[in-house]
Amino acid sequence: MSLPALPDSFEWTQESWGAALRCKAVSSVAPHVFTTRQLSLTVPGDERRLAEALGARAVAMATQVHGRTVIVVRQGVEVPAARPEADAFVSSASDVAVAVRAADCVPLLIADRARGVVAAVHAGWRGTAARVAVAAVDALAREFGSQPSDLVAAIGPSIGPCCYEVGSELVDAFAAAGHERSLIDRWFLAPAPPRGSRERPNLRLDVAGANRDQLLLAGVPEEQIHLSGLCTAMHLDLLTSYRAEKEKAGRIVGAIRASA
Repeated sequence: MSLPALPDSFEWTQESWGAALRCKAVSSVAPHVFTTRQLSLTVPGDERRLAEALGARAVAMATQVHGRTVIVVRQGVEVPAARPEADAFVSSASDVAVAVRAADCVPLLIADRARGVVAAVHAGWRGTAARVAVAAVDALAREFGSQPSDLVAAIGPSIGPCCYEVGSELVDAFAAAGHERSLIDRWFLAPAPPRGSRERPNLRLDVAGANRDQLLLAGVPEEQIHLSGLCTAMHLDLLTSYRAEKEKAGRIVGAIRASA
């Protein structure tokens, strides 16, 4: 399989299940990984393989509900058997990886260079409108004393504006959530209509870019936010896309372990 090209800040690695993606800047702070469709998490032993790849004894995951609830994981606390409803984790546990699943939504991983604590965030359009990434930054500050200037973030593969056509009702939802008009205009792209056409092209949402901008507004330095640039719908041999595959779509995982 030919792996797609990456920005200089990312690299492909080979794991026990196959290809995986890592951000070099985050790797220098905390063990982490973005998986591919080669790790389904539906086969016995897959979760153990994911934990082993990160040097963890267990992986904490949630029942994702497209909101902004953040779960706190601390050193020495057992991972509950029942998955809580949430879309983000913050963690200081060096023996437990925290993980989010995605199939077009943004998997976002954050590491604190000063304290070694981490966050994992799942951000679809609803979570993005609700500022779930900002909720994770706030939780890192509240629970562990993190400063936004110390955070390094990696935005993994998600559906790109090339493939994410949306309706105007999403613009209304972002406006109702209190986002500034200038940001909404930046995130919702309107391609020029074909010459001679009177039809208005559908809007396209840059959900990865919106999460980047929200991290910037939360105080994370621009040079410490890294985007993989991979569109899930454009790389179906390697990634998974609900928009393209519907109910048949699997999930990729963004997982990270604290180094504190």
